[in-house]
Amino acid sequence: MKPALLVIDVQKQFFDESPETARSLNAAIEYINAAIALFRAKNLPVICVQDVDEEDKRVPGAPSFDVPESVKVLPSDLHIHKTYGNSFNKTPLAGALRELGVDTVILTGYCAEYCVLSTYRGAQDHDFTPIVLRGSLASGVAENIAFVERIGDVISYGALRRVLG
Repeated sequence: MKPALLVIDVQKQFFDESPETARSLNAAIEYINAAIALFRAKNLPVICVQDVDEEDKRVPGAPSFDVPESVKVLPSDLHIHKTYGNSFNKTPLAGALRELGVDTVILTGYCAEYCVLSTYRGAQDHDFTPIVLRGSLASGVAENIAFVERIGDVISYGALRRVLG
């Protein structure tokens, strides 16, 4: 297994959607940052996926587009900009993963029931093995996180550490 970590749509604008969403994102960031540190220690790719929506003025260069400073993504990480829920749809993500020799994607981010779940299915469509990192998903509705974790392959942070050695 050669995994890559996908950090999906953890962007400043989404913290303003509701207090529940902001709390959920802040809780997920703890797990996302732990996974980022683990992937860096193992020299494995970290990929930041950011949603572009011109109507919402969430575009590169706009503050709402940016990843919060609390998320340990680096400018040197691969950044993918998407306009669909599925991070693979009309983006260079699949090709980039293949160039890196990746066969498994560890999914984290926002919104569990939309973009994360769509990307999970998109990974399968491109013959990657998708796995959700438990605790690393965010949503405005807590029950939706549990739903996504029930229907997909899920791994805890501790199990991920053991698998990656």
